Amino acid sequence: MVDVRDVTRTYGSGPTAATALRGVTFTIGEGQLVALRGRSGSGKTTLLNVVGGLDTPDGGTVSVAGQHVTAMGERDRMRLRRETVAYIFQSFGLLPVLSAAENVGVPLRISGVAPRQREERVALMLALVGLGGHARQRPGELSGGQQQRVAIARALAIRPALLLADEPTGQLDQETGKQIMRLLRAVVRSEGVTALVATHDPALIDLADSVLNLEDGRIAAPASTG
Repeated sequence: MVDVRDVTRTYGSGPTAATALRGVTFTIGEGQLVALRGRSGSGKTTLLNVVGGLDTPDGGTVSVAGQHVTAMGERDRMRLRRETVAYIFQSFGLLPVLSAAENVGVPLRISGVAPRQREERVALMLALVGLGGHARQRPGELSGGQQQRVAIARALAIRPALLLADEPTGQLDQETGKQIMRLLRAVVRSEGVTALVATHDPALIDLADSVLNLEDGRIAAPASTG
């Protein structure tokens, strides 16, 4: 599903240049939930952005679902993010003026899904994350854990092949964070999605199928948790 080969990324030039990725190589099989572990500043967010086509590496190649991301122009990368790759962010990223159902439906509207199909998919996704009874509530009326569940439902609404999550439990307490990770694992199974989740929380690592350890822009050693 994901194939990353010798990827490098440096910001700036000269003595002030900052190297975020240094020859990163790994593969992720279809249907896996993989944790990307590393301290703040280790390059996790940069790596997620490169995999998802939000950033372009200086060298190396990235392929997602058989598509060569590093060879794409901006229009194709936009299509990739609309149809193949979905994101979950630490800050939830929900629109405060919209209800939970309306937030989940945003990517479906952008993709031109018909109203009835959109409503059915939104209802299914909210039920999947345990929020079927909260469809009309706005983000400000929901707890942090519930908001992140809405964000997960929104990300899955387009039936992505790959889900990228950047510290999705960073603003949640430990127990709620564990619940969100368990939910991610469950929906990866039920929806047949591959997921790469960046986290620095050791308590969440054992819930993943495998782990990529990123240290100073390099993959130190993937470790199986199963």
